[in-house]
Amino acid sequence: MSQLVWLLDRGAALVTYPALYLAVLTGVFYNTKSFGVLHEAAQRIHIELSVFAMIVTLLHAGLGVLDAWFVVTGAVPAPAYSMPYFLGGIAVGAGALFMLVVAVLGFTDARRFERPWSPRVIHSFAYAGFAFGTIHAAAIGTDLPGLVRPLLGPSVAFLVYVLLLRLLMLHGRESNVTPG
Repeated sequence: MSQLVWLLDRGAALVTYPALYLAVLTGVFYNTKSFGVLHEAAQRIHIELSVFAMIVTLLHAGLGVLDAWFVVTGAVPAPAYSMPYFLGGIAVGAGALFMLVVAVLGFTDARRFERPWSPRVIHSFAYAGFAFGTIHAAAIGTDLPGLVRPLLGPSVAFLVYVLLLRLLMLHGRESNVTPG
């Protein structure tokens, strides 16, 4: 049973991070017409992709809690790294999950909170959740260091590049507007 949970947890994690990554990337393209065909494609798939990413994130979280329980109770051997490092990685993963759940709740019903949140505030939670998820993947996603670590740096660098490009495009559009 514990071996099956471990395999399913790792499998869910390997689907979760790319799904979250693509949800963030399509979200950047979603509201920026300057990206042309990428903007149009993002408008067709962003919401569905984000829902899928959240579903597999919840699956990974549930399996991860069960897997961590097996480790903490001694039912399975401890990971190669220290227990405090393991628990810290779980805490960062829980922070990612919390941020993403708050973003989803804000998106589905912004009036749920004291003051209705703007899309910018809601997406800030989503970005923070993705950042925590990236740290979680780099910290304790070490089962496949030959896969995870070489891809993590370049993929995050590309995402930062696209975000900066979006800022430049939006800034350029604002500076081209003449006061009327």
